[in-house]
Formats: sequence, structure tokens, C-alpha cells
Amino acid sequence: MSWRPASWQSRKALQQPTYADQAALEGAVGQLSKLPPLVVSWEIEALRERLAAAQRGEQFLLQAGDCAESLAECESDRIAKQLKVILQLSLVLLHGLKKPVIRVGRMAGQYAKPRSADTETRDGVTLACYRGDIVNRPEFTPEAREPDPQLLLRGYERAGLTLNFVRALIDGGFADLHHPEYWDLGFLHHSPLRVAYERIVRDIGDSLDFFHALSGSQVHEARRVDFYASHEGLHLMYEQAQTRFIPRSQRWYNLSTHMPWIGLRTAQLDGAHVEYFRGISNPIGVKVGAAMDDAWLQELVTTLNPQNQPGRLTLIHRFGARDIEKSLPRLINAVRATGHSVLWVCDPMHGNTESTKSGVKTRRLENIQQELELAFQIHAAHGSALGGVHLEMTGEDVTECTGGARGLSDADLARDYRTQVDPRLNYEQALELGMMIAERSKKVRLP
Repeated sequence: MSWRPASWQSRKALQQPTYADQAALEGAVGQLSKLPPLVVSWEIEALRERLAAAQRGEQFLLQAGDCAESLAECESDRIAKQLKVILQLSLVLLHGLKKPVIRVGRMAGQYAKPRSADTETRDGVTLACYRGDIVNRPEFTPEAREPDPQLLLRGYERAGLTLNFVRALIDGGFADLHHPEYWDLGFLHHSPLRVAYERIVRDIGDSLDFFHALSGSQVHEARRVDFYASHEGLHLMYEQAQTRFIPRSQRWYNLSTHMPWIGLRTAQLDGAHVEYFRGISNPIGVKVGAAMDDAWLQELVTTLNPQNQPGRLTLIHRFGARDIEKSLPRLINAVRATGHSVLWVCDPMHGNTESTKSGVKTRRLENIQQELELAFQIHAAHGSALGGVHLEMTGEDVTECTGGARGLSDADLARDYRTQVDPRLNYEQALELGMMIAERSKKVRLP
């Protein structure tokens, strides 16, 4: 069946905002379609090759970043902190897994969020729900909640600024493994994890020095790392506007990001999102969960990757610690029956969201750790392999998830709770999770 970037418009599109002024929307999308791409096709193809290696068990995917980015928080210090904690986490994983880590940030485009309802009611007043900074604004006023087409352009601009700064940092040696002191977050010095982290840094530094002394050459990956961007491809007009045909490869690419993904709420086989994603050549992710039956998942796999191309399709499973043992084996067997290869990644965040007695949304680190540990065990028991982890986290010292080395409780959440949508791991909790993965990998390798 023929495909064009706009062919999704003939399908039912869920989780899309309703704009009052269609002419203004078309004008903004028209401007966006003429602006330069944010990424290029050879970067996308390089990521696909690395994801194919992860499917073979040779690399590991770390996909991490904000739940929802804010246009107002496109600040150099905040971006640098986010990059620092992702680099630190990847260093811990590299040390423990003994394999290259693919660094993919949930950043430079994570501006739209799916919601469970179209409206929100407070004190008897009902307004449109907040759908992310690319759509409307979080303040509870009629003006703020009105979808604004100009925010599509503001989102593109902020994404470009973010990517440009990240690239400049990396090109300037910020990610050099010989100098992880560049990644210092300051408050890490007060963390109970400091000693363990510094030991990992020393071990890697000693290994690099040994290799250099032995061979007389440098480890290329130690000087400059590859870093890729990803976001949920939710707002289809935004994604369509940055979709370009590349004559050299005779393929269509979404050039707003390297690796877009489809959320669980928009993965309907006859829906607009699946129709759009089947035509782009990017490596793509799909969130999957207990609500998917075997036939649905199998048809998703064959529709989105009909040629069974290595590195094309990543399945990001999200169940919750209570449901993963019941549901994950069935999905593994369902995919195996298709004969297709996928990269399995665990999202231990979304299935473990709960509310405190006072109504604050949170996640408990012990549940996140349990789901991740069970994911490793279940894949191994079923002849599969977990090839990555997908985290909502921040480089800020927030208090949005409970537990961890400092023992954050429900009462601590009020200290620094900032998220507009879902709770994120702070830098320390993310590192603790990474160390858990690293330690379990060492134990698995022992005879």
C-alpha cells in the first residue's frame, strides 16, 4: 500500500489537540516544513546499526530523560546536568555490562504528552487538559489551555537549541571518559553512592591508561561518545512537517529526532500513528503492555517491520512489578512466533505509578528495581535477552519518586516536586538503578 507523510490523516488519530483556528495551524505547519531538519539521515542509520548490535546482545540501550520537556527550561545549566547524569549512568552500565552503551536521550522534542482525558475539572471549572508545551500551557486558565499552533514552532526552536548545545558539549570533549570530572554534579559529593561511583571512575581510568601504555594508542570511544535524541511521536502534524524524502537512499525519514516511539495509547493497528510510523525509515520504538493480546502485538511487529530489518523495531515493555511475571512471557512467545527479531527494552517507570494518600503522583524505587530485575530474569528464562532500559529521570535534585539511598518518603515529596506530568527519578536514584544493573551483570558472569 502506498505511503506518504500525510497518509495518516485518513485514519483515526487519537491524542491529538483540537485547534480553533485551522488556518493558523496550517500556517505554522507550513513554516515548520520549510525549516532545516534537526537530525540527518546518516545519524539515524548509525543508530539503527547500533540497535541491531544490541539485538545481538553486543550493546545495551540506555534511553533516558525527562517525562515532558518544558520550553521555559531550555537552559544551558539544566541541559548540561541532564547530559551529565546520562553520561554517569552510561559509565556505570559500561563498567558493569562490559559492552558498549547506546546513549539515547528523551530530549530535544519530548514536548507532547498523552492524557487519560480531554478535559480537567478543578473546583467546578472544566478546561482542556494540558497536553505538553508544544500544544498548550500548564496554567489552569482558558487562555493557557487553548491549543496554540505557534507552540509547534517554539518546540522546534527549543529542540534545535538543545541538540546544538549537546553536540557542542560532546564535540568539545565534555564526554571524554578520561575526564569524568567534567560531569561532576556537585551534590554527588554528599551522596551515599559517591564512593562506589568514584571506584568505577578509577577502574575505567586505570583500564584506559593500561590500554594506552600497552598499545600506544587511544580508545576512540573514550574521547567522544555518540549521543542520540528520541521522543514520543505523538503530535502527528509536527512529525509530518519534519518528514523528508532523501533521494540518496530513496527513503522517507523523520528528521525531527533519531528514534521516535509510539505510546501504548496510540498503538492501534488501524490508527493514524501506526500508519505514520510504518512509512518512516528511522529505528522506532513501541510501548507494549498487558493490554495487548498476541494478535495485536504480532500484527504490530509485522506491519512496522515487514522486512524484519535488524535494528528497526524496539519493543519497550511496561507492566508494573505486580504484572510483569504474568504478562511478559506471553509477549515474548508471541513475538517469537512471528519469526521477527526485536530489541526488548524495559520501561520500569510507567507501570509503577501510584498516588499517595494526599493525592500526589509518585513511583517507588523498590518497585522500579523489582520490575527491572524480574525483566532480566524472565527474558533469560525464556531464551530471550533484555537489551536496554527506558527511564524517566532528571539531572536535578528533585523529590518525585520515593525510596533510594536517602530513603525518601511520601512526606519528602513536597520538598522539591517539580514535574507537570509524571514523577521522575532524581540523579541519585537513577545512578542507584544503574548500579543495580551493573552488579547483577557481574554476578551473572561468575561461574
